[in-house]
Amino acid sequence: MERIVIVGGVAAGATAAAKARRLSPNAKIVMVESGPDISFANCGLPYYIGGDIKSRSKLILQSPESFNTQYGVEVYTHTLVSSIDRDAHILKTIDSRSGETKEIPYTKLILAQGGRPIKPTISGADNDHVFTLWTLEDMDKISNFLEEKKPKNAVVVGGGFIGLEMVEALVKRGLNVDVVEMMPHVMSVMEAEIAGFIERELHSYNVGVYTGTGVTKIRSNKVKLDNGKKLDADMVLLSIGVRPTLKLAIDAGLEIGEAGGLLVNEYLQTSDPDIYAAGDMVEIEHRVNGNKVRIPLAGPANRQGRIAAENALGGNHAYKGSIGTSVVRVFEAVAGTTGLSLKQARALGIDADAVVVHKEHHTSYYPGSELVSVLLVYDRNTKVILGGQTAGYKGADKRLDVIATATAAKLKITDISDVDFAYSPPIGTANDALNMASYVAENKISGYSPSITVAELDSFIADRKHLFIDVRNVFAFEKSHVKGAIHIPLELLKQNMKSIPSDKHIIVYDEIGKEGHQALRTLIGAGFKNVTNISGGHTSLQRFAIINTGFQNIEIDILPIENKSISEEIIQKEEKKEDKPKDQNSTIIVDVRTAGEFYSGAFPNAVNIPLDDIMANNGDLGSDMNREIIVYCASGARSAYAQQVLKQRGYNNVKNGGGIAAMMSRR
Repeated sequence: MERIVIVGGVAAGATAAAKARRLSPNAKIVMVESGPDISFANCGLPYYIGGDIKSRSKLILQSPESFNTQYGVEVYTHTLVSSIDRDAHILKTIDSRSGETKEIPYTKLILAQGGRPIKPTISGADNDHVFTLWTLEDMDKISNFLEEKKPKNAVVVGGGFIGLEMVEALVKRGLNVDVVEMMPHVMSVMEAEIAGFIERELHSYNVGVYTGTGVTKIRSNKVKLDNGKKLDADMVLLSIGVRPTLKLAIDAGLEIGEAGGLLVNEYLQTSDPDIYAAGDMVEIEHRVNGNKVRIPLAGPANRQGRIAAENALGGNHAYKGSIGTSVVRVFEAVAGTTGLSLKQARALGIDADAVVVHKEHHTSYYPGSELVSVLLVYDRNTKVILGGQTAGYKGADKRLDVIATATAAKLKITDISDVDFAYSPPIGTANDALNMASYVAENKISGYSPSITVAELDSFIADRKHLFIDVRNVFAFEKSHVKGAIHIPLELLKQNMKSIPSDKHIIVYDEIGKEGHQALRTLIGAGFKNVTNISGGHTSLQRFAIINTGFQNIEIDILPIENKSISEEIIQKEEKKEDKPKDQNSTIIVDVRTAGEFYSGAFPNAVNIPLDDIMANNGDLGSDMNREIIVYCASGARSAYAQQVLKQRGYNNVKNGGGIAAMMSRR
C-alpha cells in the first residue's frame, strides 16, 4: 500500500494531501506540521488585523480533526521532522510539546515546508514591539499588542506585498505609519511609474514613505535609518522577504538549485526520485525565459501541491512553471505585475520594449469612470508579449489577468489587437485599454508613432539636442509641466508650426499619450523628421517623478497630493451654481462643458451652462435674440451642437468659439 507522507501544511501541503486522497481512496496519507495549524488563509492575515475580516475563524480553512474526517488524513501538528532516512524511507520526528519521538515510514514523501520571513540582524530586532507576519500565531501577537499596548506610531520595514498590506491595516487601526524600503521605490518588482501610482496613494493617506534607505537600529520608541533620520515607532513590522525552509532537505542531501531553493524537475521531483516538493521552498522554471526562480506566492504553491501529489501516486503531470503574476491593493489603489519587466527582459539580452496606456476602465460618459493603466512589455523582433503591469482604482486586475494569459500562451501583440473584450458602458469600452496598448506597440514597432517610456527619458535626452512640446490645455500646463517645454495646445499646433525649430529632436506629450500621438503625426506630416511621443504622457511623468530617484535630467512640478482619510465621511457637495447671466446687450461667453470641467479652468468671465442644460432649455441667456453669444467646450464638438440648438431656439448671433485652447489663444 502506498504511504504518502507530507511535511508541511497550508497552501502546498494541504492541497497535496487533499488531492492525494481524491486520487487514491486506499493510500495511507500522513501530514506532519511543525506549527499548530495545517490549513489557514495566510493571505488574509493583514485584512483581519485591519478589520476588513471580522471573524478569525474564517481564516481557518481546515483543522486536523476536520481534515481527518473529510479526507482520512492522519495529521500530526506541533511535530518537527528531525531527519529523513532516505535509504529506509523513514522520517524521524519529535513532538515539540511533549518531546515524544516517532518514526513515520513512507513510500513517497512530499516536502512542503514553505519559507519563513527574513529577520535581519538589526540592533533591536528582537524587541517585544517588533513583529513579523506569516502565521496565525504572528497575527494574534500583533492583534493582542494593538489591543493591549495601543501604539500610536508604527514603522513597516519593507515595501513589498505584505508590508504595504500591513501599512493599510495599521492605518485602519488608527496608527501613524511610515514605510521604509531599501530599493528606490516601494514594490520593487514593478516599474517605477507603476510604483509611483502606489506611492502617491500612500502619501494621500499621510503615510511616510522612505525609500533608498534602510534601518540600522530599533529602539523602544524610535527607528534609526542609515541616512541618520529617526522615525517614531512604538511598533515595528519587519517584512523584507521570505527565505525557504531548507535545513531538513539539506541535511538529507537533496540538491539545492542555483536560485537558492530546493531543486526539482518538471514533475516536482527532487534529486531523490521518491521525494517530491512544492511551494515556497522550491525553485521552478520561469515560463517566459526558462530561468530557475523562486516565486513565493499562494497560487503557484497550490497548483504545485496538486501536481506533486498526482506524480507521487504514479502520475506524469509536468509543471509548466510560473510567470509570477501578483497584485496588491493599497487603500483604494490596485497595481499588479506578470511575466518580465522591461528591465528584466533587457538584462536577459532580449530586444524588448514597452508601451504605456492610460484609459477609462469603462466609458467616460457612464458615471464612475476611472483611468486604468496598462504597461505592456514585448519582444521587438518576434512581437511576443513578455509580461506587463497594470494600475488603477478600478479594472486593473481584469487587465492584468489578460496579460498573464497572453504571456503564458506566448501570444503576440497583434493577437491582442483584435480581441473582443467584454463591453457595455458600465463595464468596459469599445476599444479596451489592452486593445489600445497593442495598437500603440504596433505603431511603435512600425515606426509610425515612435514613443518612449518615462523610465527611459533621462538617458534618451542626455545626448540629444531636444525640445519638449506640451500639447495640453493652458490650465493643465500652468499646474505642472516639464521645465523648458513650450506650450502649444493640440488644436493650435498646425498654425504654430513655423515657431518650432527643425534642428532639434521634438518630444511631445499630452495628459495620457493619445493626443501626443496625434501631435506627433501632425508634425511628421509637416516634414519634421525626429519626433517622439512620451508613452503615457503627463500622467506617467507625474508617477515617475514622485519616486525617490525620479528624473535626473528634467524638472517637473509634482501635482498636489489629495488628502484622504480612512474615517472621513463621504459628503455630497452641492455643485457651485453661477449666477444666471443678466439680460443685457453685451457679448456673453458660455462654457458648455460640465461643472467639473468648468471649475478645473475656464475662459475669464465665462458662465457655465452645460450642454445638457442648454438642450433642456435651462439657463437664462436673456431676451435679446440678436445678442452675440459665443459658446465653447473642450474641443469644439459640444459647442457646435450647442450652437445648433440655440439657433433653432431663435438666437441669431451664436458663434462657436471651439475648444478651450482656441478660446484662450484669443485673450
